[in-house]
Amino acid sequence: MDASSNYENRIGFSRVVRVGDIIAVSGTAPLLANGKTASPGDPYEQTRVCLEIMERAVKEAGGNLNDTFRTRIYLKEQKHWADAARAHSEFFMDIKPACTFVVVKGFINDEWLVETELDCIVQEKQALL
Repeated sequence: MDASSNYENRIGFSRVVRVGDIIAVSGTAPLLANGKTASPGDPYEQTRVCLEIMERAVKEAGGNLNDTFRTRIYLKEQKHWADAARAHSEFFMDIKPACTFVVVKGFINDEWLVETELDCIVQEKQALL
């Protein structure tokens, strides 16, 4: 399964863009492969789904999550920050990218409680002598 959704063609954007060593993953919603919202009402599961989608996008662009230097978590309600943070920590505890949590008025789908973004710099692996 790729990391795209039907929104890319409707809106006119790419899920992931790579320019040289930089990978940028666009705002990613908690969408399942069938286009439905994952786990309505569950901010932890929705965040986890967003992060899984972004991980696939980064891999499709030739990187991996260890290359991540910044994440952004947009929340519909401030009270969901701890659930979103728990999911984020499961993916990034050892990587510890710069991260911003922002509360927004809403998303284009009322079922979404979270949307995420991610930026990477792909690091060349160097052989140790």
